[in-house]
Amino acid sequence: MGWPTVLRMAAPTTSDRPVRRPALSPSRAGDFKQCPLLYRFRAVDRLPEKPTKAQVRGTVVHAVLEDLFALPAAERVPERARELVEPAWARVRQERPEFAELFGADQDEEQADWLTSARELLEGYFGLEDPRRFDPESRELLVEWELPSGVLLRGYVDRVDVAPTGEIRVVDYKTGAAPREHVEGKALFQMKFYALVLWRQRGVVPRQLRLMYLADRQALAYSPDEGELARFERTLEAIWEAILRAGRTGDFRPNPSRLCDYCDHKALCPAFDGTPPPYPGWPEPGAVAESAADRVD
Repeated sequence: MGWPTVLRMAAPTTSDRPVRRPALSPSRAGDFKQCPLLYRFRAVDRLPEKPTKAQVRGTVVHAVLEDLFALPAAERVPERARELVEPAWARVRQERPEFAELFGADQDEEQADWLTSARELLEGYFGLEDPRRFDPESRELLVEWELPSGVLLRGYVDRVDVAPTGEIRVVDYKTGAAPREHVEGKALFQMKFYALVLWRQRGVVPRQLRLMYLADRQALAYSPDEGELARFERTLEAIWEAILRAGRTGDFRPNPSRLCDYCDHKALCPAFDGTPPPYPGWPEPGAVAESAADRVD
């Protein structure tokens, strides 16, 4: 099933969503590799999906970590991070009021336990590094780059650190547990995506890609090289070409797997006797105006 996806603010409702230029993000590339029809439902039809408590908790924890680095270095301590949880949750809830509906009749007690679990994840963060010892260059950084073939790459990087020597470290927080070895490649795919865009933007290959798994206080570090990123670029080109072929015809085929049990759109899937909505057509390449609903990485 994978780790919780972080939800970013704020999603407009169906018919109000602007047609925007198609772009490839780590999440959408992963969707297409997993199931082309899932890609269509999310990227073309943009069907709504019900958030989970784990996803929303991830959003709150990411917000707290972003707020933490806005403080003077000396104040970046566990106690201060715990204090930031409720204001971050209030801000998230204000932008997405429907998130409050995740809690049942015993809302106060259930929500209190949930906020405690968010604080525990932050304790996990402090077990991995001391944020008083450095200042990030960027937090929640939108990165975009258009490849020569016309593929627009887009993603959000949790944090970029730059050493006095100019070496770049790309950091991503995960609020789920560290993946088993056989699914570790999915996490590295995401990080290589960010590394490729930063390399093309800045002309410097990031020295380190660091995934921080807060739930079990584990960190995964990886150092890419230029040749590897060039090969990865060709992989993304091939994925995009396959997406475009499907987009021109509307032929996004399902790829049934065990992950179907967790899919919000199973009832619409032909593999389970469902009927997808009419294909709305591929968005015009010249369309602009990315909406906040695209910010899912």
